[in-house]
Amino acid sequence: MGNGPGVIVVGGALSTAADYLPLASHLARSCTVHLVERRGRGASGPLGPDYSLRKEADDLRAIHAATHARLAFGHSYGGLAILETARITPIFDHIALYEPGTPGSHTPTAWMTPYRTRLAANDPHGAFAHFIQGSGGAPQFVTKLPHWYLRTALRIGFRGQRWHRMRPLLEANLAEHEQLAAQRHRLREFATLSASTLILCGSRTSAATRAELDTFASTLPHATLETMQGLDHFGPTGKSARSVSDRIAPFLLES
Repeated sequence: MGNGPGVIVVGGALSTAADYLPLASHLARSCTVHLVERRGRGASGPLGPDYSLRKEADDLRAIHAATHARLAFGHSYGGLAILETARITPIFDHIALYEPGTPGSHTPTAWMTPYRTRLAANDPHGAFAHFIQGSGGAPQFVTKLPHWYLRTALRIGFRGQRWHRMRPLLEANLAEHEQLAAQRHRLREFATLSASTLILCGSRTSAATRAELDTFASTLPHATLETMQGLDHFGPTGKSARSVSDRIAPFLLES
C-alpha cells in the first residue's frame, strides 16, 4: 500500500498482519509498505516441520527480491527476523525496530513444557496461562496467581473474535520463543551489521528489557536506542500505532 520508498513491515508473535494495518496505513502516506503475513498465521502456510529463524530470514530475502524494498520495520520477534536477515545479507539500508527480540537476551523456558502439554491436551487457555505467567512479561501479581484462577479468567476474557484470531497462533508462539531462546549466545555475530538502525522502547516496558536493548544497541555499529513515553511492548499496534509510525517514518526516509 502507498507510494514512496519500499519498506517491509514484519509483526511479532501472537499477531497477524491485520494487527499492523493502522501502522502500515499511516506509514503508507510516505512509503510503499509491504505488510508481511508471516508463516504460521493468517493466509500464509504453516511453519513447517523444519521451522527456524533462518526460515524467517529466507522468507524476507524472497520478499526483498520481489519488491526491492531496502527499508524495514520489525516488532518483537519480527524485529529479530529482520536482524537475522540483515546479518546474512546486507539488503537493508535503514532498519527501524520496536522492542525486537534480541540475541543475547535471557528468555525464560520453564513455561514451554507445560505449555506444550496443555496444547496437546486441547486446553489452549491453560497453555496461554503458562505463557503469561512464565515468559517474563507479566506483572508480578499475575505471575503469583494460581494457574487455575488465571486460566478461568482467560476463558472469560479471551473469547469471541479476539480468541478466534489468537487460538491458531499458539503453536507458532511456542516455536518462535524456542527460536528466540536459541539465540542467547549469538550477540557478537551482529556486531558487523551494516544497516543504520533505530531501536525503540516503550517507557512502560520492564527495566530488564530496557537493559537488554541497551546492551544490544551498544553492540551494533550504527544503532540508536530511543524511549517512547507512555508506551508498552505493544506500541506498534492499536491506538499508539500512529505515534510509532510518526517516529520511524523520518528515520526510514533519511535513506
